[in-house]
Amino acid sequence: MKLNPTLKTILSHCKNKFAIATAVFAVWVMFLDQNNLINLMSNRRTLRDMKEQKEYYAKKIETDIQRTKELVSDEDNLEKFAREQYLMKKPNEDVFIIIEE
Repeated sequence: MKLNPTLKTILSHCKNKFAIATAVFAVWVMFLDQNNLINLMSNRRTLRDMKEQKEYYAKKIETDIQRTKELVSDEDNLEKFAREQYLMKKPNEDVFIIIEE
């Protein structure tokens, strides 16, 4: 029986116990271990998403701090903010909300 040369090399490697042990170890580490490749990729994706969220919230905090400084420094800005955001009004006036599309 004549064997294909590539099949012959594969069979000769399968007889080597170190090659078998290395293959089993590689499969174990890549797929069966607690810290396998799938979990590693998932954790990296989660880390990237969390970094993006961190940047978003850092920018939001900066804008909120700036807006707070503006509201505290000027009474007119505070009144404008209260009217726009919380629909506050003086006792004898009407408020009309215009929504632009």
